[in-house]
Amino acid sequence: MARVYQGERTFLDPLLKPLERWVYRLSAIDPQAEMDWKAYAAAMLVFNLVGLLALYALLRLQHFLPLNPQGVNALPPDTAFNAAASFTSNTNWQSYSGESMLSYLSQMLGMGVQNFLSAATGMAVLVALVRGLGRQSGSTIGNFWVDLVRGTLYILLPLSFILALVLVSQGVVQTFRPYPQAALLKPLHLPDGSLVTTQTLAVGPAASQVAIKQLGTNGGGFFNANSSHPFENPNPLTNFLESLAILLIPAALTHTFGEMIGDVRQGRGPLALLGDPTRRRPSDYVTARPQGAGRAQAASGVGKAAAIAGPYIFGNLKDATGGTFWSLTFVALVMAAGALFAAAGRETRGAKLA
Repeated sequence: MARVYQGERTFLDPLLKPLERWVYRLSAIDPQAEMDWKAYAAAMLVFNLVGLLALYALLRLQHFLPLNPQGVNALPPDTAFNAAASFTSNTNWQSYSGESMLSYLSQMLGMGVQNFLSAATGMAVLVALVRGLGRQSGSTIGNFWVDLVRGTLYILLPLSFILALVLVSQGVVQTFRPYPQAALLKPLHLPDGSLVTTQTLAVGPAASQVAIKQLGTNGGGFFNANSSHPFENPNPLTNFLESLAILLIPAALTHTFGEMIGDVRQGRGPLALLGDPTRRRPSDYVTARPQGAGRAQAASGVGKAAAIAGPYIFGNLKDATGGTFWSLTFVALVMAAGALFAAAGRETRGAKLA
């Protein structure tokens, strides 16, 4: 990754260098020009503001656009703005159910693209910060557009392509077909006397979005239950790969930091901090979950339906991943990724003071 952001040759250059040059020509970008921190920050903010508005428009107009086999309607204005703002900023808060409220086009062109761009933006800003720390003189910190393009082309896209293919091979869905109907083994009698004999199975181009969701430490999945859904995370192998993907880039960035400032020892501190959350947190969750869930439900007075929902979602993840330990390890690794980014921030501040 240090070679990518420093413009050095990589093994992907024969394949991706022509595409990179084409992007620069099409966008009128001079890859040799550098920016000071004000120009870099302005470019980043303007780019993401445009992305926010484009995503908002897509979510509001999805009922007029193609790749909408279920005929879903436009998102309400507040929900569309919430989703656009959170996906653009890489926080990826989901206040909607993707399988019932988004078209395939919105999932791919909207949420999937922002999963790439928001992650690439965060990586670019971190690299710019590292340059500011590592350069002894000068007023520039790189070129935002070059960092964005190279981070997407050379890091995020290849890794996502490989991971998506592996996930598809393991049963994660990837299709443009409408939702199929499955016959129930046992018909369901409703209180009004009607009989339910079929179930609609939500499918779609999920694997491609799951891959970048994990690699970019994004929170927004194709389905509402995210990686608790068996169509996103069907077995222990996919759980391991998705867990690994969460930490892959954050952990590598610690070494990138050391390489770019000329002292790889500086990157070992934040990486070493991964040991504590990944070893301790699963056991904490195992002991705390059975007690905490009941106390929280009793304190809040939630109804029976809500009391059932939490264990049901947890049970789906536990059954798919091979047991309580692995499902809770998945949760712990998500927490560890956040802790790693926080540690990296503390390490860069410490390097500056030193």
